[in-house]
Amino acid sequence: MSNRIGTLKIEGSYATHRYQWRLPHDPEVVWKAITDPEQVSAWFSTTAKIDPRLGGTIEYISMPVGFRRTGRILAWNPPRIFEHEWYIDPHPQLPNGECESMIRWELVEDTDHTILTLTYSRLTKANGLRFATAWHAFLDRLAAQLDNEKLPDLMERIAAIKGLYPTQ
Repeated sequence: MSNRIGTLKIEGSYATHRYQWRLPHDPEVVWKAITDPEQVSAWFSTTAKIDPRLGGTIEYISMPVGFRRTGRILAWNPPRIFEHEWYIDPHPQLPNGECESMIRWELVEDTDHTILTLTYSRLTKANGLRFATAWHAFLDRLAAQLDNEKLPDLMERIAAIKGLYPTQ
């Protein structure tokens, strides 16, 4: 698929993911893919509700397992910055949920490309280790969608890249 790789930084009991994907699309096209509920639904395998404004809210419910994520929009500067809280409700696969994390999407135009930087911060260490590969796979699905390609199967993609990130 791609040779892209993110970083996972552990500091004490917290973790931060950072991914930077160079996409051959205008920022407006990438912006729509990350903020339009219909497009988010396809590559992120979720139902999405987004109140598109500073102070608005997000709600995502994953289709495969039913994780519910919510939060307030902390930065909304189309088509450059979208930052929001990311609270994960307790779920049988994640009994404690995730309470303090944040996601920041930054888009920078670079000639005929957009550099997408995703920073997922304030995760617990355990969840940071758990989610790194999945976020990489979701971003690969986003890139495929933007390129009008068949979306890679999520579980197959996670299995293919599982060695790229630490698990403990």
